[in-house]
Amino acid sequence: MTPLDRLLQAMTDVPSAIVAYSGGVDSATVAAAAWRTLGERMLAVMSASESVSSAELDNARRVAGEIGMPLRVIETREIEDPDYVRNDSDRCFYCKSTLYRDLARLAGDTGFTVIFNGTNLDDLGDHRPGLEAARHAGVRSPLLEAGLGKAEVRAIARELGISAWDRPATACLASRLPFGMAVTRERLRQVERAERLVAELGFAGHRVRHHGEIARLEIPEAAIDRAFALRSRISACLREAGFRFAALDLDGYRQGSLNPVAAAAGKEPVAAPEPAHLLPTLG
Repeated sequence: MTPLDRLLQAMTDVPSAIVAYSGGVDSATVAAAAWRTLGERMLAVMSASESVSSAELDNARRVAGEIGMPLRVIETREIEDPDYVRNDSDRCFYCKSTLYRDLARLAGDTGFTVIFNGTNLDDLGDHRPGLEAARHAGVRSPLLEAGLGKAEVRAIARELGISAWDRPATACLASRLPFGMAVTRERLRQVERAERLVAELGFAGHRVRHHGEIARLEIPEAAIDRAFALRSRISACLREAGFRFAALDLDGYRQGSLNPVAAAAGKEPVAAPEPAHLLPTLG
């Protein structure tokens, strides 16, 4: 059985499904497979929260249009949750809990029976409290159920003609704030603007980490020499975004670079959620 067949088979037992969609390769692959399997009995739903950049929202809409599936954009309000704003190492748990609660409410109102997310096998080795939120909410992870890792997901996405098949992993804007720094609308917009201005210089796959007056720019290692050559222009971009000082991280971009704080606090990677064939909240 091919990886795609395994994924499709993981969905055949559900009457209907909402897919928690972001436009990234994982959720887009799940959504495309659900659209192929369920047709009008599926709905992709994306949150346009404060921590999602306008560029990410535009990309998600474009990918959904390529797939041809229905997409609904909702506005989640995790920024109003003091636990989320506090920004401890469980921030993602509170964010995803808000999302899944809103999706469960939407499912109850519209008659959908299951919520899918895009978690894959390679997500299990890092500090990901969002997986615990999925477990609590009874959310199913078809990629996990099919035993698929990131490389297989990308291969499936390419087979399905999803343009995001080779797109680098992305994360919400709040991930640019160190744990312990309160998440505010102003800081999220500041990071978004800084990353957009750096992108306009021709860079991609970078992150602007917010350290108060200091912006720490992580650039993919292959582009560090070019970034150093353009350091004056980059510094001007970061200052234009409201930072007083600009720093280029010589280690380059690495996913989860702020997660060592969580490891020091004794946080353990989250195990794979148990399959949940129907949402308990929908009974």
